[in-house]
Amino acid sequence: MPFVLSIKDTYRQAVESATGGKNTVMYDDKGNPSIMVCIPKFNLSDVINGAPNVPHPAFIVNGVVKSEIWISKYQNIVHDGRAYSLPFQDPKTSVTYDQAKQYCAAKGPGWHLMTNAEWAAIALWCKKNGFMPRGNNNYGKDISAPHERGKVTYTYTSNNVLYDGRVATGSGPASWSHDGTNEGIFDLNGNVWEWVDGLKIIDGRIYVHQDNNFTTPESPGQASGWVDTGVYFDNSTPGDATATDHDVGGDPVLGAERTNPMYTGDTSSNPYYGYSYTTFETLAAKSGFTVPDLLKYLAIAPIDANHGGDGIWVRNYGERIPIRGGNWTPGASAGVFALSLSYARSASGAGVGFRSAYIA
Repeated sequence: MPFVLSIKDTYRQAVESATGGKNTVMYDDKGNPSIMVCIPKFNLSDVINGAPNVPHPAFIVNGVVKSEIWISKYQNIVHDGRAYSLPFQDPKTSVTYDQAKQYCAAKGPGWHLMTNAEWAAIALWCKKNGFMPRGNNNYGKDISAPHERGKVTYTYTSNNVLYDGRVATGSGPASWSHDGTNEGIFDLNGNVWEWVDGLKIIDGRIYVHQDNNFTTPESPGQASGWVDTGVYFDNSTPGDATATDHDVGGDPVLGAERTNPMYTGDTSSNPYYGYSYTTFETLAAKSGFTVPDLLKYLAIAPIDANHGGDGIWVRNYGERIPIRGGNWTPGASAGVFALSLSYARSASGAGVGFRSAYIA
């Protein structure tokens, strides 16, 4: 009997051939495709000078070292309750953290919401390799290269002015991918913020997954089974607990305790009340406190004074779940190291989406 390729095989082979095997097409049990990017295993020493010559935590799952991880090439859409990575789509937004996790897990074993460990591995790789991706961080374009634009999929009006917002997944130039090629992961800088798993703060205290154990169970407001880093996000000055404005004088700092909680009052009139902000590279530690290396490996703390000017936003009360990358508004504060720990797991909005990943 002659060998006959199915339509699925043909599509997968076409993608793999066009990208030199860096991308593939993965199908779920409903036959729907996702385009995925392979990230081969690398060691901490490959991306951080002086770090141990051991695998980055993103490549260790339940004690087993993985040869590769697969990341959605595009911010995800949702069809029939499942997440998919496809080009030139309006990414799924107005999704909560728990909804994003469910859309990813519904695809089957190995599928999961992209973790902070995976995000950190890619961000550190970008920095080490001298390429910080641009993206839609300034109303449909990149603030540092305004000629770079994507195909607008969402507009809105504010104060009678029409603004461009989201753009179609992968519709920007190659400089909007993590490695500066069409084979890379697109839109890690801007477009929509992305929920990531494996990191949370509870009243400022930082908890993470062990390595990249993406099946770690969790309960809202709790971190049983998570790694307690013993580190807190504090605020550099007192007084924010009663302030009624955002970023009201003080930066987030790392330390062994929380002494200055941020605004804990009613934020219903303005959800931006009560956070502190600094650039990622200037995130400091309290006097006499040494930041654990683990936080650097997981892109929660800087490794040096050059992280592209990306921002970090923090509320150090209640449970806060991370979103990363930025959306179309932060300008130079968006980027692969951008991290917001300002929102509850129930938050959602037109500028918040997600991305799935897969590990066999």
